[in-house]
Amino acid sequence: MIVIESWKPEDTFELGKKLGEEAVPSTIVCLNGDLGVGKTVFTQGFAAGLGITEPVDSPTFTIVKQYDGGRLPFYHFDVYRIGDVSEMDEIGYEDCFYGEGVTLIEWSGLIEEILPKQVITVTIDKDLEKGFDYRKITVEGM
Repeated sequence: MIVIESWKPEDTFELGKKLGEEAVPSTIVCLNGDLGVGKTVFTQGFAAGLGITEPVDSPTFTIVKQYDGGRLPFYHFDVYRIGDVSEMDEIGYEDCFYGEGVTLIEWSGLIEEILPKQVITVTIDKDLEKGFDYRKITVEGM
C-alpha cells in the first residue's frame, strides 16, 4: 500500500499520469472517493499517461467512455448510476476488463461482485483541516 499526500490538483494529476504510464493491457483501476475529491483530475492524468490528448470527463450518464488515441485503449467507467450489476452485462464490461485495453472504474464498490481479484484500488480522501486542496491518496494492489 502506498499513501500519497496531494496538496494541489496538479499533484493528483501527476499521480494519475504516473499510473497511466505504468499501465499494461487488462489493468483495472478502481477509483473511489466522495463527490468533488478529484477523481476526474486523477483520471485526466491517467489518460495523459496513456498518451491520450483528447478531453477526458466523467461518463456519469453514459456509464462508459472509450478513448482510442493513446498507446492502449482506455475504458473509463462511472458506475454511480448503475441500478443493478446486471446492467454491466448489457454494456459488455468483460470485453473492457479482459481485453487489450486499460479500465478505470469510478464508484467500483457498486460492482464488486464482478471485479477480478487483481485490481489496483485508488482511494482519494479530503481533509479540510489540512486545507481545501489537500487529498490523501491511497493506492493498493500494485
